[in-house]
Amino acid sequence: MTTKKRICTVIIVLVIVCTVCVGGFFVWKKTGKGGSKSSQKVYVQKVSSLNTASDFKLSNRSFLGVVEAQESVDVKYDSSKTVAEILVKNGDSVKKGDKLLTYDVEAINLQLEQAKLEVERLQNEIASNKSQIAELEKEKKNADQDAAVSYTTQILSLQSDNAKNEYDIKAKNVEIKKLEASTKNAYVTASIDGTVKNVKTVDKLQQDGGDVIMQITEEGDYRIKGRFNEQNSKDIMQGASVIVKSRLDDSTWKGEITSVDTSPQKNSGDDIYSFGSSDEMSQSSNYAFYVKPENFDGLMLGQHVLIEIDNGQDTSINKTGIWLYSDFICKDGKKNYVWAKNEDGKIEKRYVEIGQKDEENGDCEIKSGLEKGDYIAYPDKSIEEGMTATTNEADVSVPPNDLGTNDNSDADTEGGDEDIAFDGSNEDGMAIDEDMLASMTDEEIEEYFNKLYGEEENAENADGENADAADADAAFAE
Repeated sequence: MTTKKRICTVIIVLVIVCTVCVGGFFVWKKTGKGGSKSSQKVYVQKVSSLNTASDFKLSNRSFLGVVEAQESVDVKYDSSKTVAEILVKNGDSVKKGDKLLTYDVEAINLQLEQAKLEVERLQNEIASNKSQIAELEKEKKNADQDAAVSYTTQILSLQSDNAKNEYDIKAKNVEIKKLEASTKNAYVTASIDGTVKNVKTVDKLQQDGGDVIMQITEEGDYRIKGRFNEQNSKDIMQGASVIVKSRLDDSTWKGEITSVDTSPQKNSGDDIYSFGSSDEMSQSSNYAFYVKPENFDGLMLGQHVLIEIDNGQDTSINKTGIWLYSDFICKDGKKNYVWAKNEDGKIEKRYVEIGQKDEENGDCEIKSGLEKGDYIAYPDKSIEEGMTATTNEADVSVPPNDLGTNDNSDADTEGGDEDIAFDGSNEDGMAIDEDMLASMTDEEIEEYFNKLYGEEENAENADGENADAADADAAFAE
C-alpha cells in the first residue's frame, strides 16, 4: 500500500471515529444519558377536542330553540257594558294602541246617573236616621227604666243602618269613578302589533258565552322559542341581537329577543329541552325567551334551531372541518407538520396541508393530513420521532413546552438549531456516507476523497507528491 493510501486510510478511520463520537454525544443529549427514544413518553390530545371549528357546538352562549306559531293575545270585553261597535274585522293589521271596539256611552251614562242617585238616597237615609236618633235620645231621658231599654234598642238599630249605608256609599263612589273613566275611554285597544283573528259578533258572543271577543296574532307567521336557565340567564335580555342557526345546513338568520318569560317552564318526557333526570334538586329551572327573526325564509314550523348571542361572530370565518391553533403547527422548510401518534403508538412527524388562517383567533384550517380521531402533541424541542405517545399526563417524561418556545417558527426550522443531531456531514456540508466507504476498495476510497476535497492526481507532480507523502509518514511516525 502506498504512503498516500495509508494516509487516506488513516483519515477515513479518524472521520468514522469522530462521526460515532459526535453522533453518540447528540443521541445522549437528546434521549437523556443514553436512554432509548422509545422509552420517552409524550402527552398527546385528540384532535376533536382541540378542534376550534364551530360545528354548531353548544356553549354558554348557544341555546336550543324551536320554531312555533306567533303569540296570540285574547281581547276581552267588559261584560257589564254594552258593545256599541266592533271597529275591526278578521285579517286587519293593527298597531299597539289602535281601537278595536267601543262601548255604548249612553248606557254607561245611564249607569253613572243611577249610581249617583243611589249615593244621594243613601246619604238622605243617613241624615233621616240621625234626626230620629236625636229625637229618641231626648225622649229616652224622660222615660222610665223599661221604656229606656226600648229607646236604646231603636237607637242602636238606626246607628247600624247608618254604618251599612256609609259602606254602600263608599262602594258606589268607586263604581262611579270607574263609570266616569269608562265614559272617557269607552273603547278597547290593541295591546300588541299584529293581525286580528276570530272576531265574534255580539250575538255570537252572547250565544257562545265567555268574554273573548277576538284575538290578535303577532306579525309574521312564526317566532322562535328558546330556553335558558339560571346559569346562563345573564346572556338573555330583551332587545339583544341574536343569530339563529339551522341544524340541517349552514343557513342562518339574524333576529332580536322580543320578550323574556321568567316563569319556570315545565319539562316533559318528550320535551327537547328535558335531559331525562327526574331529580328536581339536580336540575336547574328553565325559562323561555322569544326571538323575532328578520325574515322567515327557509324556516318551518316545529324546526329545531340553535340561537347564539350576536357578538359579531357572523363576520368571522365560517369554520368547518378541522381547525387548530397555529401553535401546534411546526415548519420543515416550506412544509408544515404536527407531532402525531402513529398506528404503533409512537410519535411521528405528520405533514399537513394548511388552508385558511384566522389571524384574530390564532387558528388555521387543516385541509389534509389529520382526522378528528387522531392524536397530536404540543410542539417541544425535545420531541423526536419514535417516542411513545400517551394520554396520561402523569406518564409524561417530556416536559410540557412553554408558550413561545415551540419550534414552529421559520427561524428554528429553516435557520438551523444548535440542538440538531449530527448527520455525518463535513464542515462544508457535504455528506460522508460511512456505509459506502466500508464497501469500497483502497483505490475507490482514494478517488472518492480526491473528488471530495478537489484534489486530482497529477502524474507530472509525482515527485512533489512523494515528498509530501514522505513528510507525512515522518510526522505520523513521530
